[in-house]
Amino acid sequence: MAGTGLACALVLVIADRFFAVHEDPRIEAVAALLPGINCGGCGFAGCSDYARAMVAGEAAVNLCGPGGAETSHKVAAMLGVEASARQRMVALVLCGGDASKTTRKSRYNGVADCVAAHSVGGDKLCRYGCLGYGSCARACPVDAIEITAGRLAVVHPDICIGCGNCVRTCPRSLIRMAPDSRTLHVICSSKDKGPVVKKACSVGCIGCTICTKLVKNEAIKMEGALAVVDYTRDPESDAAAEKCPGHCIVLTKAGVAS
Repeated sequence: MAGTGLACALVLVIADRFFAVHEDPRIEAVAALLPGINCGGCGFAGCSDYARAMVAGEAAVNLCGPGGAETSHKVAAMLGVEASARQRMVALVLCGGDASKTTRKSRYNGVADCVAAHSVGGDKLCRYGCLGYGSCARACPVDAIEITAGRLAVVHPDICIGCGNCVRTCPRSLIRMAPDSRTLHVICSSKDKGPVVKKACSVGCIGCTICTKLVKNEAIKMEGALAVVDYTRDPESDAAAEKCPGHCIVLTKAGVAS
């Protein structure tokens, strides 16, 4: 038995010597510079995987939303590469229809989960509106999303780290990432026509196209009956927020709706 144990130990020593995978020590050092939230916003499974990709030259050093510019510059300095600036992105809930502004078609009595509620059609007459059962808030690693008393998800942009977990979680795809520097937003996701929207919600887009005429550079375009902001273009005017008859275009300051 002693001989067998010695032979096994010898095999293990040899295997460790010849088959061991030696990891680049820079990976651990780079991972230590990252926030360690493992939010997945960079597109990798976690901070360690992102660090490994950066060291291998397979990923840019500015993909970490929670770490921001400071982390990017630290990693760039360690790896001897250039850190280009990246615009800060925050989550935006494209729905303003809380309980006081929307019509309910039924009473939902089930698990307090948006995916579950969506699977049975939800309880709001608008089939595109925020269900308000908090799936996005639970997915947020930094508690940047609040569910109001009116059952509407609201993002606090000063807390949001831009990980995108809420975007991937929402079963109605009404959360998107938007540049924090932009202040004009269409807070509606309904693709229904005006009469249907007005029946379901008092702050919905009715497809009047007035906003498209008030902005420059085609910064707001129509996708069917829904006005959509093109964040790559500068609207050069805030008049659309004042003139919108559906009251679904809002101005924000640091991402907070006014």
